[in-house]
Amino acid sequence: EVQLVESGGGSVQPGGSLTLSCTASGINYRSSCLTWFRQAPGKEREGVAAQNSEDAGGTQFIADSVKGRFAVARDNAKNTLYLQMHYLEPEDTGTYTCALGPRCFSYSWSDPRTYPHWGLGTQVTVSA
Repeated sequence: EVQLVESGGGSVQPGGSLTLSCTASGINYRSSCLTWFRQAPGKEREGVAAQNSEDAGGTQFIADSVKGRFAVARDNAKNTLYLQMHYLEPEDTGTYTCALGPRCFSYSWSDPRTYPHWGLGTQVTVSA
């Protein structure tokens, strides 16, 4: 059974930093994609960043809305995806959820329908 466990959320002031972690177990894909999504109240779920497994090239994808501020990294030995968030803004507030699916591509990584497995999420709040 696939399980995804997120950690690292919290409250931070604007301009601050946080690092989220997502650890996956029971992965049943030869080539997999781990992805961070976020959702703010009243808004649609948004793909934030993703990375393919090493055997799928380790390709990374970053949403334009966070490019230059967020970075993604995957430790394949630990089946863990990290999201390093810097220069956080109030608009970054939301529930950040990790998802696992088959190898992702530029045209599919941010589509929630790509992912059959989801974590429970971790809350990130950015306020003064």
